[in-house]
Amino acid sequence: MEYIQNPILKGFNPDPSICRVGDDYYIATSTFEWFPGVQIHHSKDLKNWELIARPLNRKSQLNMRGVPDSCGVWAPCLSYANNKFYLVYTNVKSFDGVWKDTPNYVVTADDIRGTWSDPIYLCSSGFDGSFFHDQDKLWFVNMIVDHRNGKLFGGVEMHEVDPQTLRLLNERHFLTKGTKLGSTEGPHLYKRNEYYYLILAEGGTEYNHSATILRSKSVFGPYEEHPDNPILTSKDSPKHTLQKAGHGSMIETQIGDWYIVFLIGRPLTERGRCILGRETAIEEVVWKEDWPFVNSGSRLPRLKVPNPNLEVASQKKEHVPVRIIFDQDKLPMEFQSLRIPMTENWVSLKERKGFLRLTGRESLTSTHNQSMIARRLQHFKAEVSTLVEFEPDCFQQMSGLVLYYNTGHYHYLHITHRDDDKVLSIISADNFQKIEDREIVVITGHSSVVLKASIQFENLQFSYKLKEDGPFTNIGSVLDISILSDDNVREGSERYRPAFTGSFIGLCCQDLRSNKRYADFGWFEYIGIEE
Repeated sequence: MEYIQNPILKGFNPDPSICRVGDDYYIATSTFEWFPGVQIHHSKDLKNWELIARPLNRKSQLNMRGVPDSCGVWAPCLSYANNKFYLVYTNVKSFDGVWKDTPNYVVTADDIRGTWSDPIYLCSSGFDGSFFHDQDKLWFVNMIVDHRNGKLFGGVEMHEVDPQTLRLLNERHFLTKGTKLGSTEGPHLYKRNEYYYLILAEGGTEYNHSATILRSKSVFGPYEEHPDNPILTSKDSPKHTLQKAGHGSMIETQIGDWYIVFLIGRPLTERGRCILGRETAIEEVVWKEDWPFVNSGSRLPRLKVPNPNLEVASQKKEHVPVRIIFDQDKLPMEFQSLRIPMTENWVSLKERKGFLRLTGRESLTSTHNQSMIARRLQHFKAEVSTLVEFEPDCFQQMSGLVLYYNTGHYHYLHITHRDDDKVLSIISADNFQKIEDREIVVITGHSSVVLKASIQFENLQFSYKLKEDGPFTNIGSVLDISILSDDNVREGSERYRPAFTGSFIGLCCQDLRSNKRYADFGWFEYIGIEE
């Protein structure tokens, strides 16, 4: 028997929302401060998935300039009705104070790969909003943010939506406070036979994370709890490989089977740090006495799930080139930028044929105008390298290869200027404290240098070479990549900081003096080593 191997979406791909149109399956996942917003993967068989779209690709749809770390796009909901795709999302503006600013929007498209509409504002009462299409009715469901007395989670509410204007109608319906697990979020509504089912993400998105189910014969409730809640969780099994299981979205196949997709984390050690962020996994669902159960024999998700019996042509695995040569008209889809669109004034494939040119702007601590393009780290073992040409003339100009979590957590191997020399140096940051490696390598007279990051679980070793056909030489000590994780950001902070993303690795350039000095990159290579 063939199996689906979990996770199905590796690396930072949290809060999955699954949608089926005929024989085609789509999953939308959160992107937070990374632009363009929302990742959409496609599959025919629920096993092999290909990244096909990032629909929020215009500033008119997604303005994130200045949003704090791990804010931006939260928990999108993808649905299909009336020959149209609907995408609901939150663009979180602030989250680490007493109040939370969480505006919700919806965009639509006739073709999931095509141009999506400008957004229609829904409300700001909470986050994790979703659409539920119920025959001739359209409903918007979201959790409520309650700022009173140190609370956050205020239950789940529902509004009717005008199907023509997509504006919320005035009447508000309170559905549930959730279960005793608390931290109730991520609501999705479903209708099966005579019951409405409300699936919730509860317990917090860390090691007590869970998926729970309630049902009612009326969409307005009252909702009764599943007799075996939570239906999916890893909270009681600390040694299990797939941790943090929760925030689920269910789907019925074209032949009547049911599946649930959900987020998980894979820690380096028992209940340790998850350097790849929150990923997406899948499980079978079976129905007993009109209640859904995970078909694993327990609440735990399995590493291997039997293939569904779908009568569709097999789908090949997504192929991403190991080495990207910058000789195309546009960047490969795996690259994203921080908070703002990629525009010709700072990222160009035209200025120098065969090269990517990044014009240096603000620092790695900026939430406004960074010149960085990066892709997800998707393997515990990986080798990543690039060729860069850069001629700084002061210490405030830098360019190179960066492993990045947020504005206060990164490892950066870069070219800069010091004492009339061009040099290689390493700067790291943990809990917003900068750490400079003492080893400096002078590379004056060398126009190009190849930079490399070798990753082995929590260990990171930077190296370089001055000739493309020469050997690599290590620079600096072995660094701890596990600081680039949700878990470390929360552990190390003296105050609460949102931390919901994952490790990225990419290319960047800073010119803190004039915002004019540029770097040229000849290629970028990512070799993921499968376990």
